[in-house]
Amino acid sequence: MPHTADALHELLDLLATGASAEELAGPAARARAAGPGAADTARLAEATEAALAVRRTLDQHRRREAELAALFDTAGDLAALRGLDAVLRAIVRRARTLLGADVAYLTLNDPAAEDTYMRVTDGSVSAAFQQLRLGMGEGLGGLVAQSARPYASRDYRTDQRFLHTAAIDHGVGEEGLCGILGVPLRLGEQVIGVLYAADRAPREFTPDAIALLGSLADHAAVAIDGARRMEETRAALVGLEAANATARAHSESLRRASDAHDRLTELVLRGGEVGEVAAAIAALLDGSLTVHDTDGTEIARVGEGPTTPPESALAASRTHGRAVYADGVWTCAVLAGAELLGALVLSGRDGPHGPAALSGADLRLFERAGLVTALLLLLHRSVAETEDRVRGELLDDLLADPPPGRRGTGSLALRAKRLGVDLAVPHAVAVLDCDPPVRSRLAADVARRARALGGLAGTREGLVVLLAPAAPGEPARALAHDLSKTLGSPVTVGAAGPATGPAGFPHAHAEACRCLDALHALGRTGDGADLTELGFLGVLLGDRADVTAYTARVLGPVRDYDAERGTELLRTLDAYFAQGSSLARAKDVLHVHVNTVVQRLERVGRLLGPDWNTPARALELQLALRLHRLAEGGGSAYAAPLTDDGAPA
Repeated sequence: MPHTADALHELLDLLATGASAEELAGPAARARAAGPGAADTARLAEATEAALAVRRTLDQHRRREAELAALFDTAGDLAALRGLDAVLRAIVRRARTLLGADVAYLTLNDPAAEDTYMRVTDGSVSAAFQQLRLGMGEGLGGLVAQSARPYASRDYRTDQRFLHTAAIDHGVGEEGLCGILGVPLRLGEQVIGVLYAADRAPREFTPDAIALLGSLADHAAVAIDGARRMEETRAALVGLEAANATARAHSESLRRASDAHDRLTELVLRGGEVGEVAAAIAALLDGSLTVHDTDGTEIARVGEGPTTPPESALAASRTHGRAVYADGVWTCAVLAGAELLGALVLSGRDGPHGPAALSGADLRLFERAGLVTALLLLLHRSVAETEDRVRGELLDDLLADPPPGRRGTGSLALRAKRLGVDLAVPHAVAVLDCDPPVRSRLAADVARRARALGGLAGTREGLVVLLAPAAPGEPARALAHDLSKTLGSPVTVGAAGPATGPAGFPHAHAEACRCLDALHALGRTGDGADLTELGFLGVLLGDRADVTAYTARVLGPVRDYDAERGTELLRTLDAYFAQGSSLARAKDVLHVHVNTVVQRLERVGRLLGPDWNTPARALELQLALRLHRLAEGGGSAYAAPLTDDGAPA
């Protein structure tokens, strides 16, 4: 009996120290070896079994405690994670660790496709397995996803409880899995996926293992839902920030549009210039802006831009009444009803968006600039038309012959001064003619030029008249060329003057009209000149012909050469023409050798040009020679014998 008591005491000590099962069986074995009675042996055996049961219970409690601690740690870890991917990877890694499995993985349900697809794996080596999709009810995972209940298989390859498919079997076989446990990820009544633990050897999953993985799945489902909500919240915040940015941009656009409206309204009310509108719009839109009239002439410019608006874009803008983007620029037709007044062209817009990004409030602002420009152009045109009528009435009175009695010279000068015209300055009178379809455009263009030059313009008897402080002649040719190019139609300009004071303008106007008629008669339509440039025809047509100036222009080079060198080139030329352009008769009259006549005429050719002996030039030279003789007191250039001066020709 004492041996039995000692054995029981030893058994309790071993149990208290957490001895192993082999150690707990030792006291009973030693008591039997000592030879006690059968009753004592039976009591020791029962005590040993009780000790072993207590130990198993303690082991189970310790294991459960460790599992619960791991679950709490897992919950804490999952709560600290924010991204969905990080949460899913942590869940799978922890499941593999807690169950001591070879592989752990997780699938998520796809309601649209009505299946569950592989989302995260840990310990997997097969690409085919990592890309599996399981239809609802297919395989172990598909059955768990469909039924929302856990399932375990000791060896899935031979387990016929599940619906095997070629794709699932191929993936599982390539991964080499046998024992598989799957539990649902549930949020309330909704299954969002399946959590798995698997071994590459057959394995019986105990209820404790199933419960452990299920508990982990419950924590995981909450963490997944939290991560999803966090991502949705972040996405909502991003969307809210974008909405706030859009609202701020819209508010800024409204502010800019309001400022632009105020500035443009102020420009219209005070009758501002088109250039001010261009400067304001270019500053607001960060670009270069040009304003063109109906024929493409540039009215105003801010920055660098194209010289003319694209024709196709202008036509489209005119048709639809909206700004059009083409050829790298924005074009907006300036319209008054159906009438085209001009165009705005925006280019070279700064910033990251460039001119093509013009939209919304900026686009409406650009189009509003077209309306404001139209208002200003109409206002200026109305003012200009009124001023042109006043200027035209003054021009009519200045060109009347005789001037109106009720308006004396002093009254005309005062009216002119009010219009910025100084009649005391010499003025040229130009009369302009063109084809009837472009006559109104010609009148408008000449009126603009007259205002710029400080002169007057108007229409008399179907012809446009320009009175400007400029000399005739070369300016007339330049004016004809410039206007012909601008209008795309020939413009002929007859000029006269300069004339000073109202008394001289009617005569200058009449002379300019005769010059214009002569230009048409000579087939010089589209050219410009005054009577002095028409040669002897100008002398015949002019009522105040300047003979001295005419002869100087025609014979000047030869006359000056004779005066400088004492030669007789002028008299030789006179004799040559008087003798019917005969060298032989001219040398007899001049009493020189024929070679001397030839040499002198060659010198004349070098002075007057190679065409001096053509019929037209010859006629003009002969007329000038006769006028020169008359101005010198008459007499013949070869009435008395001449002696050769011996000077070199």
